[in-house]
Amino acid sequence: MKENEALPDWVRRMPTQILDEASRFIIGKREVLEKLLVALLAGGHVLLEGVPGVAKTHIAKTFASTLGCEFRRIQSTPDLLPMDLIGSFVFDQKRSDFKLRRGPVFSNIVLIDEINRSTPKTQSATIEAMQERQVTIEDQTFHLQAPFMVIATMNPFELEGVYPLTEVQLDRFMLRIALDYPGLEEERKIIDELSTIETPNISKVVSTEEVCRLAGYLEKVHVNKDVKNYMVDLVRQTRYLKELRLGASPRALIHLFKACKARALVEGRDYVIPDDVKHLIEPVLTHRIRLSRESEIEGSNVSNLVHRIIETTKIPGRPAGSTK
Repeated sequence: MKENEALPDWVRRMPTQILDEASRFIIGKREVLEKLLVALLAGGHVLLEGVPGVAKTHIAKTFASTLGCEFRRIQSTPDLLPMDLIGSFVFDQKRSDFKLRRGPVFSNIVLIDEINRSTPKTQSATIEAMQERQVTIEDQTFHLQAPFMVIATMNPFELEGVYPLTEVQLDRFMLRIALDYPGLEEERKIIDELSTIETPNISKVVSTEEVCRLAGYLEKVHVNKDVKNYMVDLVRQTRYLKELRLGASPRALIHLFKACKARALVEGRDYVIPDDVKHLIEPVLTHRIRLSRESEIEGSNVSNLVHRIIETTKIPGRPAGSTK
């Protein structure tokens, strides 16, 4: 790693300390933790997709504990109401007045388990919080504390009793992270270290104030013109592929830009490189673009299309046709 005088030593060290501590209790998912940290520093939110039992909730809770962040978990069900998320005013008989009962969204890291089990009305209650870092209850607006991030989990194979997320809701998530089954050695290690995983003694590596200070250094991360153009070219291509009926929005480009700056910071750099873009383009795009009806029938895959876009787009500073 290139030594960087523009970033203080504590800025270069802190991401590694966070990831090292969380990785003690989460086997084989360091890359997932890195993406969560990237999203948090970039002010984004994450959609965690995976079958039941692959530690989605455990990952979110451990990540929050490492950061010393206030963590709240919401279990989505069809009867969950918007007020169960954002809160409501309740009548206080002693004071003969209404007082605010804050919902779980008034936390640093909010985990919404099985988000697609809640109704569209309840799902939409989080949009203002995710986009504007505030909630409106009746006629009053309340700002949320920083840092703030929503982590929503979803089982991609469950079709009964669920409400698919709208395109508007999906577009609010900076990253989609797909969790797969662990590898053979990882699964053996899970059994060997089960007592540590189930009863973790997690050390708070940083404070919420330090996380906010770290995120503030994103402004010092430089993105040169060629890399910016590379991002634009990748995103715009999704709008002209005949295999797609819905391409990536300008918000996708903004999220990619911010996420790349955050990854550079996590890597200890004050500049973005093309590899940051290549590393993040799939988790930024795959939940935002939609296949055409013909492509769905033919069995096309969104991830494969994103990879094809990467392979056919010239990388700044490298020969045409080079993908490395």
